[in-house]
Amino acid sequence: MSKKKILICAWQLDKRRGPWLRKLEAAGFDVRFNPLGRKYTQEELTQHLPGTYATIASSEPYNDHTLSVAPELRIIARWGVGYDQVDVDAATRHEVAVAMAFGANHEAVADAAFALISGLANDVLQYHRLVAGGGWGGRYHVGLHKKTVGIVGLGRIGRAVARRCRGFGTRILGYDPPLSDDAIRGFGVEPASLEALLRESDFVSLHAPRSPETERLINRETLALMKPSAYLINTSRGSVVDEAALIEALTGGVIAGAGLDVFETEPPVGSPLLKLDNVLLMPHSAGASSDAVEGVSERCVDSIIAIHQGRDPGGGLVLNPEVLSGAGT
Repeated sequence: MSKKKILICAWQLDKRRGPWLRKLEAAGFDVRFNPLGRKYTQEELTQHLPGTYATIASSEPYNDHTLSVAPELRIIARWGVGYDQVDVDAATRHEVAVAMAFGANHEAVADAAFALISGLANDVLQYHRLVAGGGWGGRYHVGLHKKTVGIVGLGRIGRAVARRCRGFGTRILGYDPPLSDDAIRGFGVEPASLEALLRESDFVSLHAPRSPETERLINRETLALMKPSAYLINTSRGSVVDEAALIEALTGGVIAGAGLDVFETEPPVGSPLLKLDNVLLMPHSAGASSDAVEGVSERCVDSIIAIHQGRDPGGGLVLNPEVLSGAGT
């Protein structure tokens, strides 16, 4: 009997072949890697997907078109926590289970978000440039102690950011419409409307998922509510921020600066953001600590093996559990 093919679309894993790979191979799978050093385009995915039983997915598109070329496909294990490019309804129609890696990298993302907050508060990049250029002194930074941090979205990541900020003596405001005020207070966070949060915060950190409700939630009007001395941090999704409006705000003194790990177009080739002095930029790598990469990979593998064996991996990781009865061996 031929081995079932697992396609590792997450190109980053080609150079991180850790214990997770040995676990897949020990389970009897034929593992293939994406060697391109980038995500597959839709056309490339349709070329490589036929004959595949499961994928460890990056951000390549899964829709009716791509799924139709791979009738053998039974599992999409998303290497991450967002599923913007996976049409879950289409996957369900094609009887493909969509498994997430919730809870495997949220601490790493929170670390990165806090690093951006702290880096902006302490003017780290400008101090580095000053000293590297032969300068010394003459600058002052705003600091973080006793400042107000506003957190938009209080899921695992938002709550983890709040825990980090609490240790620095900050006031923490939180906005998350599905949560009650009592639930928000239970996280040690002061509930606030979006308008109040934007008006009062010195640092606004975004942790909202991509959805019709959050698309361009931060735009020209909402940016205008922020203090001229305030900073915006986004480690969620590029679509949450109207990038053109943000650039206007950064160049026009509407806000003081920004820390960004995500962009409307990735990579942001030619973006004016690349030339600004009041931004800290990361290459959508907030969740890419060594421990987090291993954790996410292990979770994907465990989900594939469980589903293959006819088991639900549990923890709400499968977005369409109704297909599980047909996804296993």
